[in-house]
Amino acid sequence: MLGIAAAVLFFVSFLINAAEISTNHTFSSVNIMLLGLAALALHVAGIGGTWSRRR
Repeated sequence: MLGIAAAVLFFVSFLINAAEISTNHTFSSVNIMLLGLAALALHVAGIGGTWSRRR
């Protein structure tokens, strides 16, 4: 699940960078890319990979 979120964040970051859209400092392409890297790191660590059922 976090891997898909990371892919979406990378794609949005690429679009902002490729289209040279001017955004504020919060939503810059570098910050979105870093959020994608954090989501990817959590996915590789095994967090958010599967659904867990608790009884």
